[in-house]
Amino acid sequence: MSELNQNAKHVDVNSDQVWMQKAIELAKLGQYSTRPNPNVGCVIVKDGQLIGEGFHPQAGQPHAEVFAMRQAGKSAFGATAYVTLEPCAHYGRTPPCAKGLVEAGIAKVVIACSDPNPLVAGKGVDILRQAGIQVETGICEQQATQLNLGFLKAMASNMPYVRLKIASSLDGRTAMASGESKWITGIEARQDVQHWRAISGAVITGIDTVLVDDPLLNVRSLPNVDIENIVQPTRIILDRQGRLSLTAQILQQPETVMVMGPFRKELAQLGVVQLDVQSLTDLLHTLKDFQIYDVLVEAGATLSTAFLQENLVDELISYVAPTFLGQSARAMFNAEFEHMAQQLRFKLQDVTQLGDDIRLRLIPSQESV
Repeated sequence: MSELNQNAKHVDVNSDQVWMQKAIELAKLGQYSTRPNPNVGCVIVKDGQLIGEGFHPQAGQPHAEVFAMRQAGKSAFGATAYVTLEPCAHYGRTPPCAKGLVEAGIAKVVIACSDPNPLVAGKGVDILRQAGIQVETGICEQQATQLNLGFLKAMASNMPYVRLKIASSLDGRTAMASGESKWITGIEARQDVQHWRAISGAVITGIDTVLVDDPLLNVRSLPNVDIENIVQPTRIILDRQGRLSLTAQILQQPETVMVMGPFRKELAQLGVVQLDVQSLTDLLHTLKDFQIYDVLVEAGATLSTAFLQENLVDELISYVAPTFLGQSARAMFNAEFEHMAQQLRFKLQDVTQLGDDIRLRLIPSQESV
């Protein structure tokens, strides 16, 4: 290949990445409102100029490609579309986007990541290629995957993406011996938690947390976001002994609450969904039936440790406050290991300072000790 052609190819790749990054930023605009649908962004480019853009704002509304094509109009003929997720190939609440791109006369489609949904799973790409459209995949795939970790995992494995959130002191304590825990971290860290709740289909907690803190576990505020547009997470309580009080704050909206525990007629009358499952794995498998693909665990040491020891955690979000609570305070985990080989190791993804606190995002390490 000549030096000129090599340089031309280099420019094309950079251009594809630039436009896909634009599509990714558009997709993020729907991160709090699209559930259970995935976040998707699309831009349409012709002769190096942006002629259409869009994102999927809410389930039941048009997909990102439709908004972009409407904006592009007849100019879409011969243009290139950049889409963060493989265009759908099936009729649901909306027509298949792959056929829409064909009908618009799009000449090339650049896709960040494939859709493992069995209703799509390569079918979108097939429709495009059979129509003579040039298709490229894998551009900015890693960044685009981050937009839909739960959706992608659930479609591929029938299990949701599980984030475990912990707030602790420097000495690894989460509450005083009495159970008092308000507040270890500052307001910036607590505000950050609202984001993780808002992108989650469910928040899972244990009955002890409900009895001690009487939390709402909902999304109350997000900067520059209308709270009315946020799809609130379902709150799931593990209550094996049926101790949940009917006056608990979390039951102010009983239709958004699920309980894993013995059947109680009074909860059924309130509209609470009661789950007849025995294990955490069974619970997580069941959630796909409710189109819950992202889970945030906010619980005490016992439940948090159970999720970790059963290898059910995909991501650990650890807020660390610059304070010491002392040895009589409650530890963040209660596992008892006798050998170094039993330790649970993580890989650090990023570190963020939030006020005086820091947030660590970690994923389980598969490396042996």
